[in-house]
Amino acid sequence: MQDAKPRRKQAERRAETRRALLGAARKLIVAKGYAETGTPEIVKDADVTRGALYHHFSDKADLMRALVHQEAAAVASEINADTSTDQSPLDAFMAGAKAYFSAMSAPGRARILLLEGPAVLGLGEMAETDRETGGATLLEGLRHAAAQGAIGDIPLEPLADLLSSAFDRAALAIANGGDSEAYEQATKKLLAGILKA
Repeated sequence: MQDAKPRRKQAERRAETRRALLGAARKLIVAKGYAETGTPEIVKDADVTRGALYHHFSDKADLMRALVHQEAAAVASEINADTSTDQSPLDAFMAGAKAYFSAMSAPGRARILLLEGPAVLGLGEMAETDRETGGATLLEGLRHAAAQGAIGDIPLEPLADLLSSAFDRAALAIANGGDSEAYEQATKKLLAGILKA
């Protein structure tokens, strides 16, 4: 008698369906853009039903929101893996900047997080997502540098916003073929001017 194939648990099937939907949405949105990607294409590419899509996400924008969160969390994870409070403030920031540029170089990620996400979800929601993920990492780094006496009386939250914008612009340029080493050198000069040795 043949062994029966073990039945997958409902939670495993749900997680697999969600991954398939996010993977299909990511592929199509990177290739065509959010506006040009329809939910029928997404469910077809994911090989699931429309009902499955709406079981997991309330609409296409909700699917995009989940995709943005997934990508932002991946970026934050790479930054966290490469930075440490044992590093000098400048070394920690440079390690974080390099990790950010590397993470944002994943095909399609800059488009999702820096172009499509803000257009679909709005700047306010993207800022909140950023604070929950990579932006929180940047602000933590600034707080650590301030505690080490490496930052004068610069207000930390506005500084984090400005640095985040600079890093995002560099990430877009690198994702579009810009010289990552040149952007890293410019970033180091910028950070060295902000941080006291």
